[in-house]
Parts: sequence; C-alpha cells; structure tokens
Amino acid sequence: MADLLHDKHVNTPWSTLPVAAWQDTYATLHLWTQIIGKIRLALAPKLNHWWHSTLYVTPRGLTTGCIPDNTRTFAISFDFLEHNLHIETSDGITQTIALALRSVADFYQEVMEKLRASGIEVHIWTMPQEVADPIPFESDRQHAAYDPQAAQKFWQILVQANRIMTTFRSRFIGKSSPVHFFWGSFDLAVTRFSGRMAPEHPGGVPNMADWVTREAYSHEVSSCGFWFGGGAVAEPIFYSYAYPEPEGFRDYLVQPHEAFYSADMREFILPYEAVQHANNPDAMILAFFQSTYEAAANLANWDRAALER
Repeated sequence: MADLLHDKHVNTPWSTLPVAAWQDTYATLHLWTQIIGKIRLALAPKLNHWWHSTLYVTPRGLTTGCIPDNTRTFAISFDFLEHNLHIETSDGITQTIALALRSVADFYQEVMEKLRASGIEVHIWTMPQEVADPIPFESDRQHAAYDPQAAQKFWQILVQANRIMTTFRSRFIGKSSPVHFFWGSFDLAVTRFSGRMAPEHPGGVPNMADWVTREAYSHEVSSCGFWFGGGAVAEPIFYSYAYPEPEGFRDYLVQPHEAFYSADMREFILPYEAVQHANNPDAMILAFFQSTYEAAANLANWDRAALER
C-alpha cells in the first residue's frame, strides 16, 4: 500500500491515487459519505435535481453545509487533516467522531447516537445507493478500512478539481448547479442547463430508482466533473456528457488531444494521468470542459449569447 500511494508527482498538487491503491478505504469512505448525505437528504428542503442531498468541498474535507432542524441548524463535516467527523449545531453543541478503522455499521451507530445526543432526530433509508451488492448500513461489518494517507489524497484532489470547476462555473450566467459532491456516484460535478425541458430519461441506472434519475435529468444539460474511477476504470478521470446527447456529439472535435469519447460510458473522458503530466494542468482541464460544453451547446442549438458571459 505504501508503495502504491507514494506520489511520484511531488511538485504538483495533483496527487497519485489509482483505484488499486486505496480500494478498501474507497469502498468504506463511499458508504460513510452516503450515511451523512442521506441525513441531509432526509431533513433539508427539497431542491431541483436533488441538489439538497449533496456534499461540498471545504479547506479541510467535505461538509453538508447547514441543515435545518426545526428552529436550529446543524452541519456534519469530514475533516481529512485531523481525521475526524464533526457535528456542529447553531446552539453551540459539538460532537466529534474519529475517522479510523471501523465498520460501516459501527460508524452508522455512532453517528446516530451523536445526533440524538445533540437533540437531532432523523431516520434514513439505510440501503446504499449505486453500489454493487448493497448491505444495509446497520449490518455492514464487511467494509471497515480507513487509510488516513489515502483519505487525505482523496480530499486534496477534490480541492484542486473544485477550484477549477468553480472557475468554469463562473463563465456561465444561465441556470447552473453548484460544484458539489454526489455521494451516490462518488464524484464531483457541475451542470449547466439550456433552459429547456428534456425528454423523459429512460432510467436503468444500477441500484437507483428510475424516478430519481428522471428528476435529476428533467431538463437539458451539459455536465462535467471528476470521478475517482472504479470497476473497469482503474484510474481517476475528468468527464463531460450531455443529456439528451445531440446527434454528432461523440464525433465532435474536443480539446486536448488526450481526451476521447467513451462509447461504454457515453461521455468524453480526460485521463487524470494526462493532467498530472501537463505543463499547465488548469488550462488543460478548462479546455476540456469548455470544448465539450461547446459540443453539447452548439449541436443542440443552445442560446449561448443569453447564457454565457
């Protein structure tokens, strides 16, 4: 593990983190973030496209942001510098849980106990989303890994991706999502909208109800983001896709030359390794996001003059 996590790119903020280097921690942390995300989902007022369920990158980790609880608010935050989970309320209560080797079941139980001790009552559906062979949180003693170095690299990469995606988001004055972390798919995303309704999504996403997917894709989008990989994808990637996908999208000439269209994933991909070796990683990523957005917007005849700065 130590050799796999040794970062050859010592002079770049883009840490090396192939899936094989942290797959056990990855699986456990994925489920921990789902527990915290589902708490926000249960209590926050519903927003379009499930934006009320996501997490946000912070200078120390990931957070729910403010969650209403009657007349109070609270937030739950992962701290990947000191490796703690913090629950903080607007009336001054603070609870801390160590991020360490512990099962999903134990983590879930302690989170719920700390919430009750803070006067917060919440009930969540304990079946994980978008994972193979899901186990209810309260029964999952299979996933119990936590490598602090890997968790910190995970967060450091998110910090960089969030920074660049925020810059990209600033160029668009139409409807746009925040830059936010989806705990189901375990990726950071930002989405632009044309302003038009989309045809009903066919659904079929593994371990996700079709009505959930249809709410997410109720309107025409161009979406981009960063994913840590998994399954047949052994390395992290930047991605970009359109829904509905306009005719000619997959054949559109995009930048940089390292980017390509994946027929299996139905999206453009920029390998993370290409970014690590780039002379100007920021410019490479922004060129990828911009050119793939233009592929969607131009081919689908978006009103770009009204939507862009």
